[in-house]
Amino acid sequence: MAPRGHWGSTGDRPPGRYGDGFWRGDAFETTQAYASGGYAPAEAETTLPLPVFVENQRPRRRFRRFLYRATLTIGTLVACLLIGFGVLLAVTPSAGQATQIAARLAHAHGAAYPGPPAPANFARPLIATEDQRFYSDVGGIDPLAFLRVARVAITGGPRQGGATIELQLAKLLYIGDNSPRHDTLNGDLTEVALAVKLDAMYSKAQILQLYAEVAYYGNGYYGLQQASCGYFGHPPADLTVTQGAMLAGVVNGPNLDDPITHPAAARTRLTHVIGRMVAVGDLTPEQGRAALNAPLNLTPGHSPNC
Repeated sequence: MAPRGHWGSTGDRPPGRYGDGFWRGDAFETTQAYASGGYAPAEAETTLPLPVFVENQRPRRRFRRFLYRATLTIGTLVACLLIGFGVLLAVTPSAGQATQIAARLAHAHGAAYPGPPAPANFARPLIATEDQRFYSDVGGIDPLAFLRVARVAITGGPRQGGATIELQLAKLLYIGDNSPRHDTLNGDLTEVALAVKLDAMYSKAQILQLYAEVAYYGNGYYGLQQASCGYFGHPPADLTVTQGAMLAGVVNGPNLDDPITHPAAARTRLTHVIGRMVAVGDLTPEQGRAALNAPLNLTPGHSPNC
């Protein structure tokens, strides 16, 4: 007889067990022989199939569904925005009208048209102060400034400047500072569409020239030619760095920073503009100090048509 706990031959195995394994419930398990010609089911190590937990897959499926719905929602919103902006581009005036509008405004203010190109001593301080990324703007829009303005609008903070030179030109030509549409959603969207059109049609030099021609510089001077002649007695090509910086600064608040009527405010604004030129690298600190110490040589009452 086989030892206790062992089965000597296949014929000695109890019913239900056969071959090299045995059934337990629904799982067929194999065993190892612990002795020559014998099996020890009681001592065999068996491996049961791991259960499959369907619950573990549910979070992953829920995440996939969320990701799909979020992507679909964002894609739909982007498509709607693109369609809406396309409609806005279609219904806003053509950028080709810009020169005609500029000529009409110049004639209304007694200014010569077309005016001279914007000289470097005016263009550099204007760009440093109003739109330091002028040459890298995307379609006349500064993405970084746009995001900053959007954040302020959402958080309810104080309004910050974010208008590029193209946006300001669109406002000057098509909307106007005193229009009821100014600083409204409709007006802002219109300015954005027009800025994109202006940037696509005109070179940066042409945009600067258009801006210089239609801007108001205080003291009744419209256009850079009138302002340079009226304040300093010479054409824009002869502007010094200090004079150009003063004119570039006064366009932001011509009724507040007029150097003849409000010399203290004009000086404060000039200091800011020179500081911006130093900050963006147009001037060294030494050149900035020299520009602030240089005389403006104002000539009040001089003919605006020198």
